[in-house]
Amino acid sequence: MYLLTNTLRDYAWGSTSAIAELLGREPTGRPEAELWIGAHPDAPSLPADGPDGETLASLIASDPVAALGAESVAAFGPRLPYLLKVLAAESPLSLQVHPRLEAAKAGFAAEEAAGVARTAPHRNYKDDNHKPEMILALTPFEALSGFRPPSESAALFERLTALLAGSDAAEVTEQVAELLRGPDEPESLRTAFARLINGGADVREAVDSSAAAVRAAARSIGTDSAGSAADRALATVADLADAYPSDPGVLLSLMLNRVSLAPGEAMYLPAGNVHAYLSGLGIEVMAASDNVLRGGLTPKHVDIPELIRTVVFDAPGVPLLAPHESALGQQLYRPPFTEFQLQRIELGPADGAGLREPVPVAQAGAAVVLVVRGSLTLDTPKGDLVLARGESAFIPDAEAPALAHVGPEGVLAFAVTTGLGPESGLA
Repeated sequence: MYLLTNTLRDYAWGSTSAIAELLGREPTGRPEAELWIGAHPDAPSLPADGPDGETLASLIASDPVAALGAESVAAFGPRLPYLLKVLAAESPLSLQVHPRLEAAKAGFAAEEAAGVARTAPHRNYKDDNHKPEMILALTPFEALSGFRPPSESAALFERLTALLAGSDAAEVTEQVAELLRGPDEPESLRTAFARLINGGADVREAVDSSAAAVRAAARSIGTDSAGSAADRALATVADLADAYPSDPGVLLSLMLNRVSLAPGEAMYLPAGNVHAYLSGLGIEVMAASDNVLRGGLTPKHVDIPELIRTVVFDAPGVPLLAPHESALGQQLYRPPFTEFQLQRIELGPADGAGLREPVPVAQAGAAVVLVVRGSLTLDTPKGDLVLARGESAFIPDAEAPALAHVGPEGVLAFAVTTGLGPESGLA
């Protein structure tokens, strides 16, 4: 087992305090957006006691089968197939979508062949992997995820048109509503999405006028749980316009489901799902990739043709993910991806006798464990490792099985492994 040192990413949308408070350390004074725990080449974790220059990626590369397991290497190659993050959004992230695996491989190869620098701001594919992901809320968490049924979106644009009555901007919202009323659902979503994302000055004007109209009607539009879903959707327009004036993504938000996750609730995001995290603190797990195609709410590059090719234009509902108990009493979140599953380990203080059964760590291949409250001791056939609040560890496949002995104050921890194992979560 290896105690890890991890990289903190200071993207501008990050909270200045949420991650520090969660992990029990002093804030850096900068935005703290994401803590990366894994072997992604952009920010690999470091084994705390390893030699200079060793990263988790190089440690794995020295013996992939021992580190990852033969089944994982056969399925994903000699790399850790997932990345664990602690994510803290103080302001909205970009509206974005992730590609399918085949598209990521083809897009990456094409940009490599064209000599596009991997750090170029207009580059779409930073690696050759897809990026299915999930988010588990640690605090109330707000997001946009996936398309609403077109008829619901049409009703929202019609309501917005009424607020804009008599203005030039009303022509744009009325046109989008009409497109959404089309007889073919995927085509309705595609044409309405394209109308907004490709829009020029008239769409930018419609964004700003819509936000102003919503603010003017603020007395009748609520933003809390007492407000209707339509009220909250329109209020989102005003909120997003404050951060991204004139951005088409502001109006695109009306085509997406507004999602509110309570602590412990989770959702997953397959390829092609248009989404944006708005606020909150959560545990995010994804395939080990940094491929993002942006669609708005950002000053960064937006490749509209590639975006439209990548988006899946359907409205299947919000992909919420409920945990289930394994045969060994493990609380597992198992999205429909083989790259990862997430285990939540939460126990209160020990009883008067100080006795408690250890919790088996779900492990199919390598596992990564993070403690966010209390402490635990990882016990494998090859040794023990104590993890305090804010600490994390890598457990190679060769050291399985691992048991988590909970400290006397209780614990809240998360363990990630592949989704290749049986339902019990044990290799």
